[in-house]
Amino acid sequence: MSIAPAELESLRPQLLKYARLQLRNEAWAEDAVSETLLAALERPDGFAGRSQLKTWLVGVLKHKLVDQIRRNCRELSSSREDEEDLDEQLFDSTGHWREAPGDWGSDPEQALRQLDFMRVLEACVDKLPGQQGRLFMMREWLELDTEEICKVLAISPTNLWVMLHRARLRLRECLELNWFAGAGPGAAA
Repeated sequence: MSIAPAELESLRPQLLKYARLQLRNEAWAEDAVSETLLAALERPDGFAGRSQLKTWLVGVLKHKLVDQIRRNCRELSSSREDEEDLDEQLFDSTGHWREAPGDWGSDPEQALRQLDFMRVLEACVDKLPGQQGRLFMMREWLELDTEEICKVLAISPTNLWVMLHRARLRLRECLELNWFAGAGPGAAA
């Protein structure tokens, strides 16, 4: 099946946005997208037409993103915020919420389908500190398994789970403030 270069170029901005979210590094994102588009041009027979071109390209891009992370894992570093204990801030000594989470509405699945919600979620993910954001993206969006993430970043499974827990708590807090608490659509604070 033939792939038109113009069609690839029209999908480039969407692929780049996805790569930026995953890698949080403009140069790495550009490299991953360029490698993806080059692979599509060099091996158009890889696209059999069983899915949309964009879906196939995102699949190729996921592999290129993992390659970028592997190549640059020495540059990935944790920040002081990665080590903060949010549990103490959000839970009391008995394990109960210090401040109960707000009502997320009667149909949270409807909120997930809203484009504005996705924008707020992306902004919240983008604001995760250092390694937390990277680990969250690798696990939840790139769908890498624990073993792969730990191998690539040279961390223990326990460390991974603690950091994912902290990332999820931060995301919850950000979504509470910027979406569910009535702030509605808008950029994350």
